[in-house]
Amino acid sequence: MISREPTLERLATAQRLLLEPFGLNESHLSRALAEITAHRVDDADLYFQYTRNEGWSLEEGIVKTGSFSIDQGVGVRAVSGEKTAFAYSDDISEASLLDAARTVRSISAAGRSARTKAVGRKVAGSRSLYNGVDPISTLDSTAKVKLLEKVEKLARAKDPRVAQVMAGLASEYDVVMVARADGTLAADVRPLVRLSVTVIAEQNGRREMGSGGGGGRFGLAYFDDAQVNEYVNDAVNAALTNLESRPAPAGEMTVVLGPGWPGILLHEAIGHGLEGDFNRKGSSAFSGRIGQRVAAKGVTVLDDGTIADRRGSLNVDDEGNTSQKNVLIEDGILKGYIQDAMNARLMKVKPTGNGRRESYAHIPMPRMTNTYMLGGGHEPAEIVATIKKGLYATNFGGGQVDITSGKFVFSASEAYWVENGKIQYPVKGATIVGNGPDALTRVSMIGNDMALDSGVGTCGKEGQSVPVGVGQPTLRIDGLTVGGTA
Repeated sequence: MISREPTLERLATAQRLLLEPFGLNESHLSRALAEITAHRVDDADLYFQYTRNEGWSLEEGIVKTGSFSIDQGVGVRAVSGEKTAFAYSDDISEASLLDAARTVRSISAAGRSARTKAVGRKVAGSRSLYNGVDPISTLDSTAKVKLLEKVEKLARAKDPRVAQVMAGLASEYDVVMVARADGTLAADVRPLVRLSVTVIAEQNGRREMGSGGGGGRFGLAYFDDAQVNEYVNDAVNAALTNLESRPAPAGEMTVVLGPGWPGILLHEAIGHGLEGDFNRKGSSAFSGRIGQRVAAKGVTVLDDGTIADRRGSLNVDDEGNTSQKNVLIEDGILKGYIQDAMNARLMKVKPTGNGRRESYAHIPMPRMTNTYMLGGGHEPAEIVATIKKGLYATNFGGGQVDITSGKFVFSASEAYWVENGKIQYPVKGATIVGNGPDALTRVSMIGNDMALDSGVGTCGKEGQSVPVGVGQPTLRIDGLTVGGTA
């Protein structure tokens, strides 16, 4: 059997699902784009998408819900300057394509016509970071139910205080194709799975919650016994720890953040501020600061869409640009922003492979992929031992950030009070308050244990959600404000 090069194989898959069933071929795409570029525009593209989703959930020992959906459609976009005209339809047909094309080309100023230039077909380069498997078909329904029942059984066997177990299994098969006005064709086949575990433990009338889980761009076979046991342990241990928690002290203090998922603070407080649109408009706290010191020495932050099998990774972004490993901050110096095509053009830089959209019904914008800080030279235990009085936060719940000021508020879902270098007891109700750019300058110790999260992140921006990854090593940050309940 002769196999095609992966980029061409993905393009063939996209054509088979998104064009051929509707009597379309590349000439129809060229005609639609020519309709748009008959008027003077700076950019135009067609974004086709086919998505199958399946979900199962267990509660009270019973698989209570199962869902399955298929969605498909096309988004048509024209860009002139910093203005965007966009139309979309779940009807993939030549008529709807041409109708959308004629609608969006009206963005061009009246009378600004342009002679359409003939463009040659070119297949965009792409990476091969994950197998284009359909994860929904990698386990049958009976095996999926048994997987969730196994989670329930394992969690209850861990400790008699486990009162309730909830588990969810989600699978997605996503195929996209992008056709651009310059003749570029790009496609991607994106699997995505996630197993989530939530445990409620009860003791002396007190109930506390813990969670675990993970996933990525692969099939459901990833969730073997060892992986499931790890997720269950995380959830049960977190719930039992919280049963022993006391009210969190408040005030300005040293805060040590654990590795992995606590990188969500980095994502929110710093990552969003480095997205190109906010900086082009001058609304970010990092605007106009390229080449300046914005963090303590040793702080290096990357956004990397090229990590194999990761939840936030992409072979190509949603504008057909190859994903990249972008250094945003290097040894404390701001090196660049993450860019989609429009903001890169307006800022006179190259796209960074960060043009992302939730679906064919949304416009692309600069978004993070996997955002993380590189490790340093300190042992984690050494860092905790330096705390005279302070907080050691190992897991986070929700949070929010103001992009313009950089101010953030995060709630710690698992944290400990530390005195004289010794962990004293777990605390509940701790919120960490600070300013992203300022917090970066207060990093005084960086651990050698950089880790990525387990594959659970979803990022929201302007009403759109996309899967992302975060990560960091253990970090000591001096002088953060902790809001507590004590």
